Amino acid sequence: MPASHVIGLLLGAEEDWPHAFESLLARLSPAVEHGGVTHTFSAERVTIEPFNLRAAPRYTLIVDRVAWWYALPREWLKKVTLMNDVHLLNNPFTFQSMEKHAAYCAMMRLGLRVPETWMVPNKVPPDNPRFAMTAERYVRRFDLEAVATEVGMPLYMKPFDGGAWVGVTRIEDMAALHRAYDESAERLMHLQAAVEGFDVFARSLGIGAETMVMHFDPASPMHSRYTVAHDFLSPAEGEEVVSIARLVNAFFHWELNSCETLIRDGVVHPIDYANATPDLALTSLHYYFPWAIRTLLKWVIFCCVVGRRPSLDLDTGSYFAIADREDLDYDAKLREYRRLADRQLEVDRYTEFCERHLAHVDEVCVDWVEGEEFDRLLTHTVVATYPAHEQEAFLAHFRGLLGLWAHDQREAA
Repeated sequence: MPASHVIGLLLGAEEDWPHAFESLLARLSPAVEHGGVTHTFSAERVTIEPFNLRAAPRYTLIVDRVAWWYALPREWLKKVTLMNDVHLLNNPFTFQSMEKHAAYCAMMRLGLRVPETWMVPNKVPPDNPRFAMTAERYVRRFDLEAVATEVGMPLYMKPFDGGAWVGVTRIEDMAALHRAYDESAERLMHLQAAVEGFDVFARSLGIGAETMVMHFDPASPMHSRYTVAHDFLSPAEGEEVVSIARLVNAFFHWELNSCETLIRDGVVHPIDYANATPDLALTSLHYYFPWAIRTLLKWVIFCCVVGRRPSLDLDTGSYFAIADREDLDYDAKLREYRRLADRQLEVDRYTEFCERHLAHVDEVCVDWVEGEEFDRLLTHTVVATYPAHEQEAFLAHFRGLLGLWAHDQREAA
């Protein structure tokens, strides 16, 4: 019995990773025999247009990269989930209602070491004629400098729901505080204490049941923010960072998300972990790009074949019950959270599925990265990204990093 799955790619301006995904899928031409059914797959880019709420979509699963930013595709995603059980990467319901602010609150409730964080009112009040009366009756004047003192200097001012580092400002004195607050205008902002003197900045990319922890330097140019390093965390720190990333994703039912953590003196501080469109760019991930594409492909195939469907009901009570246990310390609670998270993300089932049906994907991916087709994609991306006088140097730079990845994969096989 055959089953044909169309994977929808809902995209914005990106071209590198979608092309890579489509190319690797075509190279694999997977046909998975599972439960007496032969599953085949194709990818299609989704267009944005008027839609009938009762129309049946042809997609089994959609990888969403644009709905966080634009309303029409977001509402279409909600429709195909609620009415048609299409599985989504990611969950537009929780990303809309549980943005960075709610994510901070939830993880503080679970006992994670999120830095001291306050929310302050909009500098410019809402554009609503009735707000003036509300403000006159109920809005209390406040001392911005007093709040900043409570948070502690230096601090970061950041939008409560932001993305792509837009509107994030480091504040080191009161003059900078007032300047940034004035510039925030109508945006609702957090003030969050800086973790000064940290030893490591780690960014964890979570794709389904897998997590890649990368050494990250946000102050560097985009092409060198991710450092190729494999032992930059102790085993205990690495396990904690992975557990936090899995916990966040499972708690909110996100399957494509990145989590930023700062490690200082062995203590892990999550600082940013709600990213509806995490970095998948070839020129920034470089060495880690093939891992991201092959993992996304494996997770998509797994979800389609086993019939993973969106779950709109969050099981927050199970996590909070662990948080409230007085007989468990932080490490014990994190282990219990990890158990729940791995179950929600079906880690064991996914691992067994990949070993049985997708064991060849890693080798095919290495051959693909070493081949002419991938080099053409890399060349096209570099030409589209950098000025002409820098292209040759960047091509050599990225070819070296990707060649290193292929070499490391063959050594590990």
